[in-house]
Amino acid sequence: MGSDRHFRTARQIFIALLLTSAMLGYAQTRAPRGSVTPDLIGTALPVEGAPLALPGPYKVASGTAFGSPGHVVYRPADLAPFPGKDTLPVVVWGNGGCAIDSTRYAGFLTTIASHGFLVLATAVHPGAAAGRATPDSLRAAIDWAGTENTRAGAPLNGKIAVDRIAVMGQSCGGFMALELGADPRVDTIGVFNSGVQGDPAGTVARLHGPVLLINGHDRDFLMPWSQATFDAIHKLPAFYGARRNAGHTATVDHPGGGEWANVASSWALWQLKGDKQAARMFVGKDCTLCTDPNWVTRSKGLQQ
Repeated sequence: MGSDRHFRTARQIFIALLLTSAMLGYAQTRAPRGSVTPDLIGTALPVEGAPLALPGPYKVASGTAFGSPGHVVYRPADLAPFPGKDTLPVVVWGNGGCAIDSTRYAGFLTTIASHGFLVLATAVHPGAAAGRATPDSLRAAIDWAGTENTRAGAPLNGKIAVDRIAVMGQSCGGFMALELGADPRVDTIGVFNSGVQGDPAGTVARLHGPVLLINGHDRDFLMPWSQATFDAIHKLPAFYGARRNAGHTATVDHPGGGEWANVASSWALWQLKGDKQAARMFVGKDCTLCTDPNWVTRSKGLQQ
């Protein structure tokens, strides 16, 4: 059993490295100067004039996951409303670059948690060097939520809606979200500034829940992958959105994660809590993103 687990971990690290290498190789064919540059990767929507992140009703507490120093937790500080007046589904996040350190996304993740979610991301072990996350890192976060929901004396004991789980990620983190989409515990995935490299049919065939695909339009060098992944989905509900001028980094560095955090929060509210108001961002003839001139959108199989 141990050797099998080590083999799977090694294989997943290899896949992550291979996908990242492929992504950079693709970008090199798109970059004006013939190479991937920090400017290309860092293209973003200017903060001035951009939509602000809209926090939810809950103040947020964050910290290292109990017994799991490789993960960080964002959750409502007051847990009294759960699970009676509200539910506390799980959102697991994969960082850009498959980075272990999630500090950059703190504002983004806080906004999502403020809407009543348990948000889990990876963290650097104390004393260890920052490295790369793998799909197993995110899978372990799902495992942690299940364990914490039953741990005697835990603040989250009996509070977590472990049957309502989303996995989301940006760029290389989107690769991990796509892989975790095959996990039977995962209800939906969100893929930001990413998509399946090469022929997406095999990866898409393993998914089983609604898929959100968001990119930064022409300035985002992974926009074609995002489009191709959406096109390959035939049997699942899916939403595709390309935000004009957003670029590859988009708004994740804006206060609270900006517009990207609003999209992620609304998708999670709809898919995991059945929030019909949040659903209006993605579905209906007056769909908020569909009627916004800053967005190019497509959808299939979505029903409010």
